[in-house]
Amino acid sequence: MNTVVERGTGLLHRFDALLASIPPSLALLVLRIALAVPFFRSGLTKWDGFLSLSPSVNYLFANEFKLHLFGQALDFPFPTLAAWGSSLGEIVFPVLLVAGLFTRFAAFGVLLMTAVIQLTIPDGWANFHLPWAAMALALVVYGGGRISADALLPAVR
Repeated sequence: MNTVVERGTGLLHRFDALLASIPPSLALLVLRIALAVPFFRSGLTKWDGFLSLSPSVNYLFANEFKLHLFGQALDFPFPTLAAWGSSLGEIVFPVLLVAGLFTRFAAFGVLLMTAVIQLTIPDGWANFHLPWAAMALALVVYGGGRISADALLPAVR
């Protein structure tokens, strides 16, 4: 019985060592891409052409989207600005994330956008907003890793 446990434990230790050998930068690259995809895809739906925001986006922010605060559904302040800001953010931040350029800044932007999305659509927290926030927070903390444009920038002290 003891040898079965020892073999099982040895196998688990070898498998653990194999998993630990995955480079953290590879995991950060996958994380950056996984976070970028849903935001970029959403951003593409908001534009009718270069710097031509779809009229439906302005309509949604002015009339449909509400901020759910303190038990109330409040109108977005400055809905046109919110429409432009979110639409630009959903394109620019994912591009920066995939490139690994200014990763912490881009991830923080996505984290803030996720917070606003959570306040707008509170029912999406478990399936969408929580994983997005966790991915963004990990990238804010750890950065883009060695497989990123950030790694090519000179260190600033």
